[in-house]
Amino acid sequence: MDKQLIIARLAREIGVKDFQVANTVEMLEQGATIPFISRYRKEKTGSLDEVAISSIQDAWKKAMELEARRETVLKTIDEQGLLTKELKSRIEGVYSLSELEDIYLPFKPKRKTRASMARDLGLEPLAKIMMAQREWNMDERAGAFVKDGVENVEKALSGARDIIAEWNSENIRIRQMLRRYFENDALVSSSKHSKSTDEAHKYSDYFEFSEPIRKCPPHRLLAVFRGEREGQLKLSIQPEERAAVEKMEQILIKADNPAADHVKLAIKDSYKRLLAPSLESELRQTSREEADDHAIHVFAENLEQLLLMPPLGQKRIIGLDPGFRSGCKLVCLDSQGGLLHNETIFPHPPQNEKKQAARKLSSLVETYKIDTIAIGNGTAGRETERFVQDYLHFNREVKVYIVNESGASVYSASSIAREEFPEYDITVRGAVSIGRRLMDPLAELVKIDPKSIGVGQYQHDVDQKKLQDGLAQVVEICVNKVGVHLNTSGKYLLRHISGLGPQLAENIEKHIRENGPFNSRKELLNVQRMGAKAYELAAGFLRITNAENPLDNTAVHPEQYKTVRRMAEDQNLSMRELIANKQVLESLDLKKYMTEDVGLPTLQDIIKELEKPGRDPRGIIKVFQFDPNVHAIQDLRTEMILPGIVTNITDFGAFVDIGAKQDGLIHISQLADRFIKHPNELVKINQQLIVRVVSVDIERKRIQLSLLGVDQG
Repeated sequence: MDKQLIIARLAREIGVKDFQVANTVEMLEQGATIPFISRYRKEKTGSLDEVAISSIQDAWKKAMELEARRETVLKTIDEQGLLTKELKSRIEGVYSLSELEDIYLPFKPKRKTRASMARDLGLEPLAKIMMAQREWNMDERAGAFVKDGVENVEKALSGARDIIAEWNSENIRIRQMLRRYFENDALVSSSKHSKSTDEAHKYSDYFEFSEPIRKCPPHRLLAVFRGEREGQLKLSIQPEERAAVEKMEQILIKADNPAADHVKLAIKDSYKRLLAPSLESELRQTSREEADDHAIHVFAENLEQLLLMPPLGQKRIIGLDPGFRSGCKLVCLDSQGGLLHNETIFPHPPQNEKKQAARKLSSLVETYKIDTIAIGNGTAGRETERFVQDYLHFNREVKVYIVNESGASVYSASSIAREEFPEYDITVRGAVSIGRRLMDPLAELVKIDPKSIGVGQYQHDVDQKKLQDGLAQVVEICVNKVGVHLNTSGKYLLRHISGLGPQLAENIEKHIRENGPFNSRKELLNVQRMGAKAYELAAGFLRITNAENPLDNTAVHPEQYKTVRRMAEDQNLSMRELIANKQVLESLDLKKYMTEDVGLPTLQDIIKELEKPGRDPRGIIKVFQFDPNVHAIQDLRTEMILPGIVTNITDFGAFVDIGAKQDGLIHISQLADRFIKHPNELVKINQQLIVRVVSVDIERKRIQLSLLGVDQG
């Protein structure tokens, strides 16, 4: 394996320089994380961001898998005594797994086939005569092979054709030509399965469906794959057979005689029995992988937007989990998210205890000095919001927020929730999650399996291991982008910090319990199993409020403290005086502080952080209110202009909550009066919009919305 050649090839494919790939791969192999490399090793990577570093990581992994397969192929052929110098050179010169498998195919150990049985009967010489296409009397030539198990001429000819069919199926030129034909011209065709059930109506759009594979969008592919898997659809992905056979004949047929006629029969058999199933299976796999990758990418983008929603911050909150018959479970939380009080009120039917509920809620607001009420957007959410607004009048300013509670029930039944609140039932835990989600969405959402948050498409159909890895990476990137307050965040957030993981996070929490809060980052080295490497990867992402060293509450890495100290000394200032002193910071000559390891990118990052130390990149939360006249789908009329909030983004559009208990869809064509490739270009999760109602189908619970012609001012 020539590592430099692989690095150069990957650099060309990704569109970066060789040194960027080489240094990134080296750091990854040494155990560095993507957030650490992106944030603190910009000189080595040429300031690559997390996306580019992740692309290099994925490309390198695939390259190593190819190299491992190449070694296996070389070893297997060599053990057969068939590895010539020319063949070895060909194998070492391919960089595509499909090309490698094409070369290996004739040498691959096979089960008994029609061709191998024909060879055992001694019919390979007849196949060579037939393939030469110079023989006019094939029956006569075949007669010489009627012996030892070959009963007649037809069996001899048939066996020879079987051998030729296998040759054709292993012909690299044929396979590559047909592979391109499949990729460009295959049709994805589906129909209702003869053994489908009543559930098949979900796939009615695909009962008579056909579309070129190169034009079929990923979400549609995943839909037909699911329908096939559930036994509701019959699916094929193939091009036109006659054209494929003709393309093979153009390459293989060299004469017009009876021998050539037999070769034509072998070609047709080879395509139908061997090549088409093999190439369809290959195309299914590659198209499925591409569709999976796309769906995971969309899910990851949505998840990142959700995790980076603006936090309310440290406020005293009432979390309300609405309900009708079972009542509204409420919890009072302190500014750290600690549970102070819980009970249930019944402002809705059948109890209708509005006055009692209002008195109780007002009393709790005053008793616990509540700043904010967080109301879950599930069942009875709008009714609870209206109750709070109509019946409650507080002596202090109390803001009311509607909170997306997707996944709260998953958290409340989880082992994490049981560990946090062993003495409370799931209704209390759910209300706590709603309140904490408003306070700090990131800190709360990391406790929930990302698949349960509900911001993806076809997440249950894609490769689950790949999905889990992709979403875990998103969570890690988001947590490290924001940073974590070491003494107050807890192990469930800490475990996502670069270099830590569950065990070190547990050890940190234990250390705080036994020794009190950390006063400096360097004290982390006293934590059990905290080595120098883990400290290097984690320290810059951890914050300590009121630390001995003010830089411990910034994103400046400890390895650069000496640089900041020099900056302060040069200005005759203490480090505390330098921090947030924008005028002084802007006047610094950064070239003076450059070294072999520290370049302008790192120094510019340091200045940016010192100007606004500990700045949260997530922005400021905005209060949102639905139209007070809309509470259910029955309240909607076409051409209504309504406020809404984006809850999910897919390939085909954005789903928006307009307070009607059923999200509406803005189709991609209704997002802008120009072409856009994906809704993510224009809208983001949790974005507040003004939408126009295009159509309402109460029976099917479908709401079509539009942004066209709607002023967003």
